[in-house]
Amino acid sequence: QLQLVESGGGLVQPGGSLRLSCIASGFTLDYFAIGWFRQAPGKEREGVSCISSSGGSTDYVDSVKGRFTISRDNAKKTVYLQMNNLKPEDTAVYYCAARGFEHCAGYVPAYFGAWGQGTQVTVSS
Repeated sequence: QLQLVESGGGLVQPGGSLRLSCIASGFTLDYFAIGWFRQAPGKEREGVSCISSSGGSTDYVDSVKGRFTISRDNAKKTVYLQMNNLKPEDTAVYYCAARGFEHCAGYVPAYFGAWGQGTQVTVSS
């Protein structure tokens, strides 16, 4: 059974950093592109970043470029999202999701077949 579990969320002050982890079980991560999404209260789920199955290609939405870094360690079945210089508008539940192709091909939730349960990130002073 495909399963993803996120961790690493928490409360941080503006300008602070967090590193989210997404650990896969029940499948070989090597063949899946992984996306990070977030959903703030009252807003739709939005894509944040994506990494190809090999890790050779990454993508970021404009609002996080230069602040977030996505990476993966297929041997550990883990994908990371390093978030620096966090802003209050980054507050949301963050989800990782797996797509059974080499690339994400955008941030369409329906393209991703497996989702984690989410981890809360709160940026506040």
